[in-house]
Amino acid sequence: MVEKSLIFIKHHFTFLWRLIERANSFIFLLLYSTTMEKVLSSVFSETTLPQYTFRKLGLKDLNLLYDLIHEQRPADIEYFHPHGFDLKSIRKQFSNSSFLMMGVFFRQKLVGYFFLRFFANKKCFVGRLIDQHYRGKGIGRVMNNIMYETSWRMGFRCLSTISRQNIAVMRAHANNPNILVLKELQNNYLLVEFVRDAEPKSSVERMKHEFD
Repeated sequence: MVEKSLIFIKHHFTFLWRLIERANSFIFLLLYSTTMEKVLSSVFSETTLPQYTFRKLGLKDLNLLYDLIHEQRPADIEYFHPHGFDLKSIRKQFSNSSFLMMGVFFRQKLVGYFFLRFFANKKCFVGRLIDQHYRGKGIGRVMNNIMYETSWRMGFRCLSTISRQNIAVMRAHANNPNILVLKELQNNYLLVEFVRDAEPKSSVERMKHEFD
């Protein structure tokens, strides 16, 4: 119920959503930021993919993030709306303590962006974007591992909203052993959770049946 209400507020009451984010950021900074840094350091040290570097984004990386987003085809970001895509909005989101921005680098080029949006009630939402020229190389699998493990080790529930019309993401999750479909949302969206041992397995089958 809480997740559904937050999603509704985000999309319909911008001013109220900003107040919630500001308060949430302050609470998260006080209660969880130190734990997040320790857990994240451990997860990053355990996660590798030859030729690629996975790390938190810094202030100097934000122009690269802007370029990455704007180099993608409109269809690739149609359902990807974690924040505004202008530099001002990206910098504002970067300053939010409860929004963890991470990147994937090939040499000096940012080729992937993923994030965790934490809430003080110990729930977080995840999302990711991979450059169209670097898909199918195992990057998404590593991104998922980092996002899931970070949230799980912090004791947070790991959630996401998925549009049934986003065929690429639906197909990608059809074989995800960690996914549970929690509920139907408005506008043909699903609220899903990623857990270590997803039960019942019919949740994965439910994703697959979308393509029968």
